[in-house]
Amino acid sequence: MNRKTILLCGFLLTALVGGAQELKMTGSAPLTQVFGESVESDEPLPMNDLGMEFGYVLYEAEVTLPGGDAELELANVRDYAAVYLDGEFRGTMTDSRKTLTLHAEAGSHALQLYVENIGRITYGPEILDNSKGLFGSVRLGGEEVAGWRITPLEVRDADTESLDFGPLGPCNVPCFRRGYFDCAAGNGVYLDVSGWGMGEVWINGRYLGAFWDEEKQQSIRIPDDVLETKGNRIVVFDIRNNDPDAAMRLSDKPVFK
Repeated sequence: MNRKTILLCGFLLTALVGGAQELKMTGSAPLTQVFGESVESDEPLPMNDLGMEFGYVLYEAEVTLPGGDAELELANVRDYAAVYLDGEFRGTMTDSRKTLTLHAEAGSHALQLYVENIGRITYGPEILDNSKGLFGSVRLGGEEVAGWRITPLEVRDADTESLDFGPLGPCNVPCFRRGYFDCAAGNGVYLDVSGWGMGEVWINGRYLGAFWDEEKQQSIRIPDDVLETKGNRIVVFDIRNNDPDAAMRLSDKPVFK
């Protein structure tokens, strides 16, 4: 390492101790690169029927709305769904929040639900009813929604180093986002994920973990051997935060709500 690099690293690490280094995103890769084999079904199928024990599934259907407000009702959503209409984020649903009001012009629309399985129940009475994903009745404006295209999303198995990234543009639907940063190496460094929604993060091709804005802890400890002196690569997947200006930060201490 030359003297110039050492001085630069020292400066940035001093800044990190005194505050937080912002990690901006500059590129994006479409989620289609990790699409699994789609299944057509009249009704939504649980993840179990797709051979999935965890992860994400995209449920899509064409719907017709009379115009104005219409209530989306899910019989079962386990555990979390980000709802999009015509590629626009409209809100989230869980098994304790199974209704959401959608507003749209009259006509045909594309309904998309990105569903995540947070974890399996391993104790208690619900262990016998441990289906995950979206299943049972789905109604919009009182009408049953049929004709689903269901696609497993192989996000957690993704090789983020081999994804095809382009320049970051408007992020209307979930995608992978990538940024670069230098000289954040050091011990006891945390990734501050506050301000994001729900998703996964990698640095230099190494999977760091999942984040969720409803959790108290809003940081992930970065292993000491992950960070490099220059050219670190951060990749983020989020099913609900589509702000192209969203950034993560490095912190010298854990971050909590």
